[in-house]
Amino acid sequence: MVYLLPFITVCIWGGNTIINKMASEVIEPSAMSFYRWFLAVVVLTPFCLPSVVKQWHLIKPNLSKIGCLALLGMVLNQSLGYYAGLTTTASNMALITSLVPLMSVFMSVPLLGKSISLNSIVGGIIALAGLAFMLGQGDMTFFLHSSITTGDGLMVLTSVCYAAYCVLLKRWKMPLSNWVMVYSQGALALIMLVPLWLSSEQLAPPSTSLPLIAYAGLAASVAAPWMWVKAIDLIGADSSAMFMNLMPVVTLALATALLGEKVHMYHLVGGSLVIGGVILSQVKLHKKSIQPVQNLEHV
Repeated sequence: MVYLLPFITVCIWGGNTIINKMASEVIEPSAMSFYRWFLAVVVLTPFCLPSVVKQWHLIKPNLSKIGCLALLGMVLNQSLGYYAGLTTTASNMALITSLVPLMSVFMSVPLLGKSISLNSIVGGIIALAGLAFMLGQGDMTFFLHSSITTGDGLMVLTSVCYAAYCVLLKRWKMPLSNWVMVYSQGALALIMLVPLWLSSEQLAPPSTSLPLIAYAGLAASVAAPWMWVKAIDLIGADSSAMFMNLMPVVTLALATALLGEKVHMYHLVGGSLVIGGVILSQVKLHKKSIQPVQNLEHV
């Protein structure tokens, strides 16, 4: 039964991609980003603020690092994801996001001093080929005569930001609990998002967006991280991390059922190559007993 924890977490994060797409139709991305973290911070404050006060002497010297993590993981990553939802499908968003573990492997070379295995190189080539096949709708050479959509490009940038966040989180190991880290980053992200929110044409969230904000702020930003950390404690980091490869599958199923998106053969073929390449890149890391980068929270 403990394996239900990482599975449910992945389902929640997969559902959050659907929320990103649905939110693009009812609320401005700038406002959605702000209200998501406003709700999460308000809910977490009674539980986390006392710990933050107690650990302030540890937080203060690391504020710049925490701020950088907040910018990458909670401002750029999520805001770009909401803007991407305006011009791309949830299916594409899910499959592009699945490249994050692979990007993390390659970013670990300059940032963590890790070496790249042959499996990682081969897996990277396979995954990129799958991504090209999917974005080109079966034509892997599409980039020679056309460009990707704005939304797909933003999702690539989103994935790069989150991969950098994951690697830097591992590089900057701080003597802080997981919840203090999440809360501190969320609070700083909220401050950074205020100017973006003020640029919105409609500052107050429309009533149709409230369920979406509740899901993103409570389920994806509070409940899912708690279950993820609990799963790591119970079954280990490696076993939990492998469940992340199920996220694009979950999202594709939800996109088909809830949004009516059609899953084409190029999605299946390209997605299989992407997921297969990512899994292959992780095999060598597992054999060397190097922990995969863990997610404290997701877009």
